[in-house]
Amino acid sequence: MRARALVVAKAPVAGRVKTRLAATVGADAAARLAAASLADTILACREAFDECHLALEGDLAEAVDGELLTALLSGWHVMAQCEGDLGRRLAHAHAAVGARFGGPVVQVGMDTPHLDPAALRAIADACRPGGAVLGPAEDGGWWVLALHGGGGAAALAPVPTSTPTTGADTRRALEDDGLVVEPAAVLRDVDTAADARAVAAAAPATRFARRWRGIEVAA
Repeated sequence: MRARALVVAKAPVAGRVKTRLAATVGADAAARLAAASLADTILACREAFDECHLALEGDLAEAVDGELLTALLSGWHVMAQCEGDLGRRLAHAHAAVGARFGGPVVQVGMDTPHLDPAALRAIADACRPGGAVLGPAEDGGWWVLALHGGGGAAALAPVPTSTPTTGADTRRALEDDGLVVEPAAVLRDVDTAADARAVAAAAPATRFARRWRGIEVAA
């Protein structure tokens, strides 16, 4: 069946995104980096899949690079995130896309600008009915989750996020719901200046890396 991308993200508004990174580089610079990371994510998903969805918190009209991001989202299906904590919002977004359209839904956030479109397609191919594909992040979280037809989405709602065990807790919740969980590659997501430096070095051609170099030089 046809696979789809699902990006769950915040509008990159200064003071509302990348607060840990902002503690080092400032709120404005952190928002600029978040905008670049979201742009890279949109482009990678657009290359990997014919159909893409964005579950957005906030308003791009208020965001850094809002006009650019809106243009990049041409042809995407954009919906507002529901109320509640992140687990509930993830569950709602997966259910909304997967249950409506069926097939594999490959969900990522906006913290991995070094996404590889070929890897995203491989994750979609590995996602089968009754199963999931979960990609751990280096900090103990996770960076990608593929579900088939929305199956298992409800299991995400009670899982605490932004903890050192979020990845393991998510895997356990999905398995307890009866899904067979396959692993994807481990990636480093961007939460801190050290993460930004490492990710920019690993993917120097990205918008994120170019913006980071400008910020780092200015600093």
